[in-house]
Amino acid sequence: MASKAAGNETAGSAKGSPARAFSGFERMVAWRYLRARRKEAFISVIAGFSFIGIMLGVATLIIVMAVMNGFRTELVSRILGINGHMIVQPVDQPLNDYADLATRFSAVQGIKMALPLVEGQTLASGREGAGTGALVRGIRPDDLTKLSVVSSNIRQGDMVGFAAGQGVLIGSRMAAQLGLSAGDTITLVSPEGDITPLGVNPRVKSYPVSGIFEIGMSEYDASIIYMPLEEAQLYFNVEGIVQSIELFIENPDDVDRLRPLVEQAAGRQIFITDWRQRNQTFFSALQVERNVMFMILTLIVLVAALNIISGLIMLVKDKASDIAILRTMGATSGAIMRIFFMTGAAIGTAGTFAGVLLGVIVCLNIESIRQFFSWVSGTVLFDPELYFLSQLPADMNVSETISVVVMALSLSFMATIFPAWRASRLDPVQALRYE
Repeated sequence: MASKAAGNETAGSAKGSPARAFSGFERMVAWRYLRARRKEAFISVIAGFSFIGIMLGVATLIIVMAVMNGFRTELVSRILGINGHMIVQPVDQPLNDYADLATRFSAVQGIKMALPLVEGQTLASGREGAGTGALVRGIRPDDLTKLSVVSSNIRQGDMVGFAAGQGVLIGSRMAAQLGLSAGDTITLVSPEGDITPLGVNPRVKSYPVSGIFEIGMSEYDASIIYMPLEEAQLYFNVEGIVQSIELFIENPDDVDRLRPLVEQAAGRQIFITDWRQRNQTFFSALQVERNVMFMILTLIVLVAALNIISGLIMLVKDKASDIAILRTMGATSGAIMRIFFMTGAAIGTAGTFAGVLLGVIVCLNIESIRQFFSWVSGTVLFDPELYFLSQLPADMNVSETISVVVMALSLSFMATIFPAWRASRLDPVQALRYE
């Protein structure tokens, strides 16, 4: 019995100076209560389930938060990598002086580049399959070279034909859907065609595929075609003008500070929208989903903490006679409370840090795990058609991981307070009456 094994130490502490909090004696008794014995097997099982529950809860929280952070980071980097942070559009007159405006905007401190663009919807068709809707973006070859998210991710072909004004760049998913490769011909049909006495005839024109890019965001890889700016102006009947100028800035959060500087550099009336306005609903939905998932998954840790309470209450009942003997030998009620507090806290602490370790391992190998389960189940998990990204991202945030650890430890510690208090309030006389 733990109390008999430590009797001399307890008695000595009682006769001399009072034992300090969380002393070696208290830690020894708490550790003995944690070890399984034959008659305490059921209590040990409850403690084991509490440990596993906290571990899985913490690991799940870390993994889900990391995946959602990675999802947001990847989407932001890809959306803002291909789209400008600020979009300048005309108000009173068309942007026929776009070259001069782009130069003035690029000179503003904090703006990396300004890209004049012509955009239009078309129907694209190739050698195989039915036509698919596509967004044609007319851009200057030098500007496309600066757009590294596209120029550095060309999987087939090159930009030679595009730079010469004789070819287009298409996404990898569009190329696969239409059965095209570099050097093939893609046919574009625009509803805004030529006006004839019989009405408007759609404009149909074929272009060689100079290169095939892969951004990694399925929606863009399946729908965007890059065309030389001058050719796009001819194709959409907007010779000499552009529809917008997209500005890429060094810090996406500086849009409010740069807005008056851009208006001043324009020297005329313009209309400016930024990436937050264009994607407000999407990123707000991501934030709400992230907060709700955190609250829901916290319940897993809470349930595990409740198991700690039930396990400790049963342990207190089982050790009633031990507690009574310890009290009669000089152990204070505070010492008894600390013993059972350490017993429950040890389960919560071990489960929390085991969960952190498990979560880190899973996050570092999340894509391999996804591929394994896809292979086992024979289905596509995390379909790019639905989730926009070609692979499952995970981005662990240190502050979020620390908050998860603090939350789990707090719940575990609070769960031990009531059983430990009950143990400290146990009456030795009542506990030993029938012994």
